[in-house]
Amino acid sequence: MEVLLTGFEPFDGQRTNPSWDAALAVRPDGYALTTLRLPCVFDKSLEMLRAALDERRYDVVVAVGQAGGRAGVTPERVAVNLDDARIPDNAGNQPVDVPVVPGGPAAYFTGLPVKACTAALTGAGIPAAVSHTAGTFVCNHVFYGLMHLVATSHPGLRAGFVHVPFAPEQVADDTPSLPVETTARALELVIRTSLDTAVDLPVTGGTLH
Repeated sequence: MEVLLTGFEPFDGQRTNPSWDAALAVRPDGYALTTLRLPCVFDKSLEMLRAALDERRYDVVVAVGQAGGRAGVTPERVAVNLDDARIPDNAGNQPVDVPVVPGGPAAYFTGLPVKACTAALTGAGIPAAVSHTAGTFVCNHVFYGLMHLVATSHPGLRAGFVHVPFAPEQVADDTPSLPVETTARALELVIRTSLDTAVDLPVTGGTLH
């Protein structure tokens, strides 16, 4: 089984990004893992992702991003066709009310079994909840673009997006954080659950709206 795991470079003045640090720390077991660091730049991030999907066939793609302030790992359920940036990306772009894909559907649902993933995470003692909003910054841009690529060019590919909290070294107060090692373990569980679970669970213990 071939898995692609993506993370992001640091952004918004940060010196690190736990989405990428954790991706590098994942130790695959029973599957081949490719990691890809995406730029925190709207169009360029999707260009790199599209090139990676065209280069090799994957069974599962898990894109990962940082969601500072969240207390746990949050598999995302819905990507919306909207770029609306509160801050500029790393190239200075700050789109407002712009579609990710002009003429594309308003939204896509994830292809990952997010409720089963959340159950696996909480069962392992890792704080987690299903999220119904990936925001409107570069993370959602990649999530929507990924699902559009699945719908239009890569049928059968199981793909989705997961947000992770700050790492402890990024916070100096009581802002929630998770050690990178814990986040890496969470990503391993997400990948394994996505490979092993054909149909998602009907219920889950928690959701983040």
